[in-house]
Amino acid sequence: MLGTILLLLALAKPACLSPAGAASRRAEALKRLLEVFGMEDPPPPPAHFKQPPQYMVDLFNTVANADGVTKNPDILEGNTVRSFLDKTHGEKMRFLFVLSSVAKNEKILTAELHLFRLRTRAADGPKRHHFCQVSVYQVLEKGEPDAPGGKKLLAARLVSLQGSGWEVFAITQAVRDWTKDESSNQGLLVTVQGLSGTPLDPPPLQFASGRDHHESKKPMLVLFTDDGRRGASLPMASFPDLQPQAPVLPAKMSVPKLTGPRSTRSLDRLQPCQRHPLSVDFEEIGWSGWIISPRGYNAYHCKGSCPFPLGENMRPTNHATVQSIINALKLSEGVSSPCCVPDKLYSINLLYFDDDENVVLKQYDDMVAGSCGCH
Repeated sequence: MLGTILLLLALAKPACLSPAGAASRRAEALKRLLEVFGMEDPPPPPAHFKQPPQYMVDLFNTVANADGVTKNPDILEGNTVRSFLDKTHGEKMRFLFVLSSVAKNEKILTAELHLFRLRTRAADGPKRHHFCQVSVYQVLEKGEPDAPGGKKLLAARLVSLQGSGWEVFAITQAVRDWTKDESSNQGLLVTVQGLSGTPLDPPPLQFASGRDHHESKKPMLVLFTDDGRRGASLPMASFPDLQPQAPVLPAKMSVPKLTGPRSTRSLDRLQPCQRHPLSVDFEEIGWSGWIISPRGYNAYHCKGSCPFPLGENMRPTNHATVQSIINALKLSEGVSSPCCVPDKLYSINLLYFDDDENVVLKQYDDMVAGSCGCH
């Protein structure tokens, strides 16, 4: 966490460096910061304004506070949720999703096909029936899906002909096949049948297509994955102590200025170990074009002294208590007093556009200092 804080502070332009040196320092800091977020390069902003799928926005708001800090740590399966829009742009019951942005090291946990069921007109439905059977197939032979061996059943269930809304089908195995062999991705086929299993033509049940309907109703594939990245094993919990002690963005990132009377600086060092605001502003860093939410967050940082004797309010470890005693009694040379560091670290969530303009929700561990102690 401390390394992350130092990197963020390094993004500001130090007054003591030449313009070329400052630019080089900033570039290196941005590169290191991208590594913290698991990226080699920042994704380019979408070429045109794009509205993220409402499902992804709602999921972000369920998992995180407005500043991205995790409020429900047990909701996500894995640490990444990816959404993909249909690329067929026409065929109403055929769907294709391009998964090239899924990293090789990501483990596919769950894959869901989200289809918006349109309201059925009364005259369209089969007489005396209120349900029909919807089946989802993995296409094996693109040109002849109805030929023997041309498709494989993934999911099937009865769907009501009344009302409208989202229908979700689990298609995890097909997506795992596609990520292992990209050439095997021939898309999906959806069929609608009567209760007896006979095809219905025209089908009484229609799903919104990517071409003919509103952006918010487009067919979508949602992947829940895990990239294996995990943070330090500090205590984890929900976030009662993060309600608001300070504004989300209380101040711009800057290198601390050692100006003012020496007595003021000395007094600052004598302040007891405690948590202080540290604003991370994605617009200032230059990332606002591809990050949807949050616009920034409060990482906090720990600052202050750990004087002898360490009280319980300092949240000392047993090791820190012993070190404090050894330092105070000068029982061993070169032993410093304990340091003020985070003893609780919390995760944040980013909702952003990736390189292919798909919307991704990703959770990053150890990004917020929840509390500070003497260690």
